[in-house]
Amino acid sequence: MEDTLKDRVEQLVEYIMKWCLWQFHSRAWDREKQNEGVLTKTRQLLCEEPVELETPADRCYWVDAVILAKDFKATYPWFATLDKNDIKVLMQGLKDRLDYLTITGSLNQELTDPKY
Repeated sequence: MEDTLKDRVEQLVEYIMKWCLWQFHSRAWDREKQNEGVLTKTRQLLCEEPVELETPADRCYWVDAVILAKDFKATYPWFATLDKNDIKVLMQGLKDRLDYLTITGSLNQELTDPKY
């Protein structure tokens, strides 16, 4: 049976939750920037697009993205069957799900505490 987009997104979420610490910043805006930065650069690498490395933050996200892209390809054989459009759809689904789990759906009240 072929994996659905949702199944594949969940596999990638599980990988990130198990192996990556970058999604656990202490404030919602940090998590938002981190998710956007790392996952955008991962998508660009997977689609063989130019990656912007102008700022220190860009370079930091890029380092995580290089590892993530390499690990996704090595861990999930189905990645080799995806075209660039499939990768873009998958990565957007991943970002949406990760944003929900780590930001909007999180019960961690410290994420939005203005004194923290």
